[in-house]
Amino acid sequence: MRALTWQGKKDVRVETVPDPEIVNPRDAVIEVTSTAICGSDLHLYDAVIPTLKPGDILGHEFMGEVVDVGPGNEKLKKGDRVVVPFTIACGKCFYCERQLYSACDNSNPADKADMSETLYGYQMSGLFGYSHLTGGYAGGQAEYVRVPFSDIGPIVVPDGMEDDQVLFLSDILPTGWMAAENCEIQEGDTVAVWGCGPVGLFAIQSALIMGAGQVIAIDHYPHRLELARKLGASVINYKNARVYEALIEMTGGIGPDAVIDAVGMESHGFSPDNLYDYVKQTVQLETDRPHVLRQAIYSCRKGGRVSVPGVYGGFIDKFPVGAFMQKGLTMRTGQTHVQKYLPMLLDMIREGKIDTTFLISHRMPLEDAAEAYRKFAYEQNETTKVILKPRWEQEHG
Repeated sequence: MRALTWQGKKDVRVETVPDPEIVNPRDAVIEVTSTAICGSDLHLYDAVIPTLKPGDILGHEFMGEVVDVGPGNEKLKKGDRVVVPFTIACGKCFYCERQLYSACDNSNPADKADMSETLYGYQMSGLFGYSHLTGGYAGGQAEYVRVPFSDIGPIVVPDGMEDDQVLFLSDILPTGWMAAENCEIQEGDTVAVWGCGPVGLFAIQSALIMGAGQVIAIDHYPHRLELARKLGASVINYKNARVYEALIEMTGGIGPDAVIDAVGMESHGFSPDNLYDYVKQTVQLETDRPHVLRQAIYSCRKGGRVSVPGVYGGFIDKFPVGAFMQKGLTMRTGQTHVQKYLPMLLDMIREGKIDTTFLISHRMPLEDAAEAYRKFAYEQNETTKVILKPRWEQEHG
């Protein structure tokens, strides 16, 4: 089959690799019909996530048709169209039974003494296409994928729903929803969202559905800010305004009730503290740039809530723990428990309460994946979301 492989920093290539096969009774093999590039894939593209190996297959946002099912799977059958969560979960461990699927104890086959336990103090769950830190699973930017524990993860798509409507159930829609849910939004709250990428935009949409009275979107790309405005958000272009001062003014001197860092470890911006992070990162004294997280903590009102869907991978410096403690803030974060949200969000899409297609800027053949990554990394104003189509030639002739 053809698949996108990681070969090194900013070097991804579509190559011919062995087809996946059923390995365990609960497996399924999916023929991929649509797969997307996620903002967190850029962390792999930039080689800031450890334990990647040349030849690893990337991609964790995908859907397709079931072509083979293991004998222990009583949920799926050949021919089912399914969306696959990026988190791999067994469904039976301590955490899965509490719907904390991204903390699954049984889905990551990596050595218990591997880097995830060293970095984080516990073993991460398995994730598709996201390094050997998360199990080394082949990803979905490919023609076919083996899906472990496929009787727990994938959700069957009803007839009549197009790929474009449901593909983002694999990650970014549940991630944006959980980010807003972690804000514990009360009717009329003001929520500030840093980053108008796909997760940030879905967090904005979700916060408004949950009853936020005002959502303030912070970014500098004009097109992304315009998408946020169309969703109903007020906007701040951080290149034209001092974010903290603008937020205080827009909230009557109090600050937002809740803040969302939808940027994470590779935050940009022009300020003395971010320059400090760039220097520390360059000389390998710091792994992540926490500029946005610091700004969010300083801006949040006293007693407010901090939600962090943006990915952080290692260590940060100058964390404002004093401000965090003295202001009495609460922080919630983590990889998304995708399976928990799938039935509800699928129903909301089907009922027209959530639109997912507004994000899509490009549809490209899988063979053009390297160019798609380049666009997503360097043309972010024009490239909000790229969908790769492994069946491009069959669908377009």
